[in-house]
Parts: sequence; structure tokens; C-alpha cells
Amino acid sequence: MADIHQSIFLLGATGYLGSQLLVLLSASSINYHVVALVRAANQEKEEKLKSIHHNLSVVKGSLDDHEIITEQASKAKYVINCASSDHPGSIKAILEGLEKQSANRPGDPPVYIHVSGLALLNDNARGELVPEDQIPRYTDIGFSLDQVPDDAPHKNCDSLIVAAGTRRQNPVRTVIAYPGWIFGVGEGIKKSTRAIDLFLNTWKPIRYAGTWGPGHNSMNNIHVKDAANALLLILQAAIDGKADEGAEGFYFLAGDEPNVTFHDIATVMGDMMFEKGVHIKGGSEALPTSITEPYGEFFWKLFAANHRAVPQRLKRLGWKATETSKLPLLESLPKEVEAVLRQAQ
Repeated sequence: MADIHQSIFLLGATGYLGSQLLVLLSASSINYHVVALVRAANQEKEEKLKSIHHNLSVVKGSLDDHEIITEQASKAKYVINCASSDHPGSIKAILEGLEKQSANRPGDPPVYIHVSGLALLNDNARGELVPEDQIPRYTDIGFSLDQVPDDAPHKNCDSLIVAAGTRRQNPVRTVIAYPGWIFGVGEGIKKSTRAIDLFLNTWKPIRYAGTWGPGHNSMNNIHVKDAANALLLILQAAIDGKADEGAEGFYFLAGDEPNVTFHDIATVMGDMMFEKGVHIKGGSEALPTSITEPYGEFFWKLFAANHRAVPQRLKRLGWKATETSKLPLLESLPKEVEAVLRQAQ
């Protein structure tokens, strides 16, 4: 059995960001044992994960398996959740397991690194053009959840984590990472962000590309390798006892490149699909209500709002978004769409 102090419980290991983190972790000096929660686990999936990180074992389970998650969280000093920003049940299970661990080892609290998202900072622009000086800007140093409305995406789950990270009895050392739009072809098991899959599937019934509203809104973006490297740096800082945690444990993940509008993203994808004969026309336009309505208000805040974040904490750790500056989002996007189409075959 692995030493609890050198154990990582990883949720989302087969996903886009999680598997990229696993790639970087395997090449790092953090040679800890990784337990990966894998839905519908089988020998093939386990072999794929072990080919990326040799010191790894698989536990079969989904985000709804409360007892499994609680047990594994109670046995690993470090828990990293790249699986879902918005699954309260799994987050409660993680925190329950970590609280048990904290109670069993007083004075040596476990660490929880949770991946949320910058949609938390949305301005609810609904795709309309908003002057840049009227878009709220947030920095992660001095940030608190009180600065955003109660119905902001991710806040309900993030509040649970902050509460665990600020209590006195059986505390947990908590960190929440907030990436913007993650892009780039990944080196792990999943090659591209789920947002591209979602867009392509959303457009299938109408056979053209579109946005929630006119698509003038934009958000910070970050290459998947930079996002995974940020998580690795945060983990190392936590191991070294140098990470900002609890009430100060907010880390924005964003590059310094210009923000890209959702209209431009959809246009690049729409033109590609038209050239392939899948869409009946190129470009992008506002989606009809019949398409957007089933998704609900959450997606208006996710895909039709502006987000502006300044990542100060990571820069204090010496982090730079090098991959984001090498290959900007719109240049990378065609390669990502091709990767998605290949994986769908």
C-alpha cells in the first residue's frame, strides 16, 4: 500500500486536462502513486493510463459513486479533481473523505486541488458587444466568492470547497483553479476540449455554426499544456508548503494573448465544416431559440458572456503561459477540430 503522504487521487484522468496533467506529472520529480477514478474501467483504459504514468492504479467508479470517492479521498494526501466543475455530489464525497483523513491525522491536513472555471466571472452580456472598459476585471489576489452573484456558474460548488478550506476543525488545505477557454491538441488520452464536441453536436440539426446571441463576447484563454503545468506548479507548491490555500486559494489560469470572440471561434469551425460538406453554409450566426432554449440559462453565462481575469498568483510561482503565446487559439482551432473528428470515427 502506497504511503498516504505520497499518494494522489486523481479524478478526470482520462479527460482532456486530467490526462495532460498526467503526462506532465509522469515527467516531473513528483514520483507519487496515482489512483485514478475511471468510469467503465477496463484493461484497455488501465493500460493506456499506465503507459502515460507507470506508478498508477485504477479504481472503477463514476462521479456518482459516493462511497468509492469518499474512501479513496480518505487515503490520499493529495486529491486533484479535473473531472467536473459542477458535480456537487462528487465534491461532497471528496470533502467527506478528506475530513475523515484530517480527523485521523490532526495537524497534517490533506490537500484538495479543484478545477473550476472562469465562467464564475461572467458579465451576462448575452453575446452583445460591451465596451471593454465596462467589462469587470478580477485579479485572483484578494478575490473572494462574495464578489460574484450567487447564481454565477460554479459558485455553489466552490463555496463548499472554500468552507472546508477555512474551517478550524478537521481542516482541508484547498485550492481552486480557474482556467479560461482551454485550447490546443492535448498529449493525453482526450485530445480536445469538450466545448468543441458540444458545439459540433449543437449545430448538427441546423447544419451551420452559430453562437448564443451574436457572439461578440470573449473570455481569457489558455493552452492545455499551460493549464496542466499550472496545476503541476500548484501541486508542487502545496507539497512544499508554499501554496496559497483556503481563503487565499484562488488561482486564475489565463494567458496574456488577446481574448477571442465566440463569433470568431464559431466562424473558424463553421468554415471548416462547410468545406468538408457537413454544413450547408460557412461562417457563424446567432443560434435560433429552438437550439439554445433546451440548454437553459447556464449556457448563456458560459458561452455568451465576457470574462476578464488577471492571474497574479501563478506568476508569483514563476509560471508563464509559454504554449499559449506560441500557438494562439484561432491558429490552433483547426487542428483541434480535426482531432475531434478523428476521435469520433
